[in-house]
Amino acid sequence: MDSSFAALGALPYFSARLGERNIYRPTDIQQRVIPELLAGWSVIFRSATGTGKTFAYLIPLLQRLWTDSAISGSGGPALLVLSPTYELCAQIRDEAEFLLGRGKGKKPEAPDGDSPPIFSGKVSLLTGSGNLSRQIDGLKRDRPLAVVGNPGRILLLSRMGKLKLGNLRSLVFDEGDRLMAEDLRGETLELWEHIVRAGKGRGAGGSAGPGDLPEPDRNRDENLIRAACSATLSAENQEPLLPLMGKDVKIIETAEQEILRERIQHWAIWSEGRRKLQTLRSFLAAVKPRKALVFVDRSWDAEKIVSNLPHLSAAALYGGMDKKRRRDAAAGFRSGKITVLVSSDLAARGLDIPGITHVIALDVPQDGESYIHRAGRTARAGKRGIMVSIGDTDEMRLLARLEKRLGLKVYPKELYRGQIGAPVEE
Repeated sequence: MDSSFAALGALPYFSARLGERNIYRPTDIQQRVIPELLAGWSVIFRSATGTGKTFAYLIPLLQRLWTDSAISGSGGPALLVLSPTYELCAQIRDEAEFLLGRGKGKKPEAPDGDSPPIFSGKVSLLTGSGNLSRQIDGLKRDRPLAVVGNPGRILLLSRMGKLKLGNLRSLVFDEGDRLMAEDLRGETLELWEHIVRAGKGRGAGGSAGPGDLPEPDRNRDENLIRAACSATLSAENQEPLLPLMGKDVKIIETAEQEILRERIQHWAIWSEGRRKLQTLRSFLAAVKPRKALVFVDRSWDAEKIVSNLPHLSAAALYGGMDKKRRRDAAAGFRSGKITVLVSSDLAARGLDIPGITHVIALDVPQDGESYIHRAGRTARAGKRGIMVSIGDTDEMRLLARLEKRLGLKVYPKELYRGQIGAPVEE
């Protein structure tokens, strides 16, 4: 059986781009999602962190735009990707530009010897942390056909009349469960209403269909392909998204438990609440991780913890930081200059950081979805990793319930004289 990207319908150009990163075989979620989006279906898909969800939707949606001769840049973007945080938006934009031949490395040729013809400008990044005036100037200058941003800034630019939404062919909700969480749901739904009104302005279903691309055999009442994805998009979390996804949305899930159970070791270390920071310091000194991500519930604790790790290359990442510090922290951790990153859940949401060997939770989460999200930061690209929970007696009881609910095996560990091992039975 041919397991190449070409077998899924991807053009040789994209196979060549992926080859620059030594990516030759699609992951399970890519095998299942790419053909559906190429065929014009809307999809909701759930897959573990690090399984290639971003490429699963970018490759087919960029390819559809490339092969749609009816698209021009004058009517506004044809592809809009929404995501909750600056870091994830920037990461998605970078991946889109890489696929379009603007990444590092030798630029491959398209089948006809040219780059994708419609993407002469940049993929625009529009987030609330960016300068509004510069973003408006960039939209006028670049007339982008692809835009990545958070709902609040996209909504603001739409209200101001600076970003037209009537030309959309594809809409993506990346980290869809977070976009429909209580703090972001209002903006996401209001933006959706702007998109619906803009679409009606160009007629039911928009302008001409996407060229000669295959269409599913169904009665489509609007010509807008939608995709929503997350590592934690459970059936319950999908419910608020369903009204936005059209009549015939397909729901795709992969066996993420194989990663959670077989490629990640789960450790538990008991610690009094007041001694957690000391326990963390002792653990880091004993294990000397190549790259460790530390989770805290309260973002203001991140700076405090980093200030108490003076002998380590550590940085904090949380929503209240200015954009430059957040960007520098994520970039330093990705490159390996920073070995310990202390982050809130939201700030780390969806970040694709390779090579994380240890994930450490200083607060045991209340629900399984949060635990999966945290653990999924490690064991990427077929590698193995360790998820460590540091907690007091009540938190260990909570972890035991999560262990049973998720079907995991959590191993108790103990720090003693600078070493870590199984607790000694009395």
